[in-house]
Amino acid sequence: MDCKQAENLNTCNCTYDPCSRKGICCDCIRYHLRMRELPGCCFPDSAERTFDRSFEHFARLVTSNEV
Repeated sequence: MDCKQAENLNTCNCTYDPCSRKGICCDCIRYHLRMRELPGCCFPDSAERTFDRSFEHFARLVTSNEV
């Protein structure tokens, strides 16, 4: 299977500009799970910009119906 990086970039909301994994979802997910985080695409734009990608932050957003 070929990577669809160019297509993925159309919906990638990651604001961390020097990220080498932008659009390479399999690498992004693997990296963030290893760090006990979720990738930015799991968060609304306003929450993604905080760079708090922790499971706990995501759970707070779910609890407050923001996700």
